[in-house]
Amino acid sequence: MSLKITGTGRGLPQRIVLNRDLEEFLDTSDKWIRERTGIEERRICVQESLTDLAYEASIKALEAAGKKACDIDYIICSTIGGDYITPSLACSLGQRLGVVCPAFDLNAACTGFIYALDLAQSLLNDKKASSVLVVGAERMSAFTDWTDRSTSVLFGDGAGACLCEPGSALKFLYTDSKGDVDILYSRTGSGNSPFAKDVSEKGYLHMTGQEVFKFAVKSFEKHVELATKALEIETDDIDLYLLHQANKRIIDFAGQRLGLDAKKFPINLTRYGNISSASIPLLMDELVRDGKIKKGDKIFCSAFGAGLTSGSCVLEWE
Repeated sequence: MSLKITGTGRGLPQRIVLNRDLEEFLDTSDKWIRERTGIEERRICVQESLTDLAYEASIKALEAAGKKACDIDYIICSTIGGDYITPSLACSLGQRLGVVCPAFDLNAACTGFIYALDLAQSLLNDKKASSVLVVGAERMSAFTDWTDRSTSVLFGDGAGACLCEPGSALKFLYTDSKGDVDILYSRTGSGNSPFAKDVSEKGYLHMTGQEVFKFAVKSFEKHVELATKALEIETDDIDLYLLHQANKRIIDFAGQRLGLDAKKFPINLTRYGNISSASIPLLMDELVRDGKIKKGDKIFCSAFGAGLTSGSCVLEWE
């Protein structure tokens, strides 16, 4: 594997929505949300497009890497839905950056960032690119049923970007899919085709929370075992565990099962909620800029999402 992350960045909407703001139109409370999720606030797009957020994150990542947009050979955006059904968010971002290069989206739900890293390292290995921009960007507010208190309190909007270049930081990467679409999904309609069955259900997210919780914990334990065995290390040899920021209970439970210090499991979901595939790169950027990820640190990233997809990787920071 030949990949290192040379620059990171994030883009966030200006509008902060507190738990108490949700109390105005939902049968919920700040206390209820905090106790069950750990979330205190989230960012929601009001004036910003998803391209705006992806662009902001990308510019910051390029600046951190000491690169210009013209240095990008490939753009991969992980998203469950950009500003358009077509063209892709990656193409929209490429236009905003003013670059001409291959650009495409992938949808692996909340695991998308790990999948995108897998593709990036393949492009670098095959020498089809020397610089790949990977962006996780999600506008979850557009897929949320804001009358459903069980899901609407969970999500937020944002983007995280990283510039990937040849290196030896990526030590392990694994992706998987269980092939179960019934416990976490969002349907599409049939447009106005006179030949299609009318689909009255709107494209909102539906989730069976307990099943998602079980899958998340089982996937994490499986991936940790695979990674530590492959690298011949112990769980405590990992400096930081960057887990998908879905629910604090899941993260706390995962750490307890491994018997590790909670400090190894940084979180930012308290401020941002669940931003799907943007969660890990956004958290990574915060930690890098705060000096909490240093050269030589072993970083374990793990995510799970609709599909059911899961993925993990280990980076030894360069």
